[in-house]
Amino acid sequence: MNVIGFEKQPLLDAKGFVTENMIKNWKTIEDTKVENCKIFDIHRVIRKSPDTNKQGTFVYLDSSNWVNIIPITKSGNIVLIKQYRHGIDEITIEIPGGLIEAGEKPGIAGQRECTEETGYFSNESAVLLGKTTPNPAFLNNICYSYVWNNVELIQKQNLDTNEEITVFEKSLPEVKEMILKGEINHSLVLDAFFFYFLSNGF
Repeated sequence: MNVIGFEKQPLLDAKGFVTENMIKNWKTIEDTKVENCKIFDIHRVIRKSPDTNKQGTFVYLDSSNWVNIIPITKSGNIVLIKQYRHGIDEITIEIPGGLIEAGEKPGIAGQRECTEETGYFSNESAVLLGKTTPNPAFLNNICYSYVWNNVELIQKQNLDTNEEITVFEKSLPEVKEMILKGEINHSLVLDAFFFYFLSNGF
């Protein structure tokens, strides 16, 4: 039996599949930073397969870790934001989030982003829901998802120069409906709600 991508016969299980322990990390031969793009660096790497000894050239984005946070008010509403996204040239509905600064803990970063973007704050600590790798095919970072309970509006927004964000509240049933209708379709926002629903039920 031939397995695509292997020059020599790998170890197969009883069903003819490559065994799990055959998958190994590739060896990095060369790693070159090609360009700095402010929110990430573009790297070109040459890596060698430990099984076939074939070498390939690949590209990855070296980015800081990200954080998303679901702010829930004392009345049980979810604080959502709308903002224009240049990648898809459209306005999206999201939860607060952003880059984690150097030396900053993810939960603190989430609380900071929430208060800066929305003006909402809570004396409680944000609770970690889970973490994901946004796209391990070419990104090397982690996205942390938090929930922050009992937030309330305490101040005006403190936005970055080019940020334009509208803030609004929706009940949890309304948020579920927005997800099912595709009105909320940002994958990392959906990750956060996925973890939330796993913990609290849909």
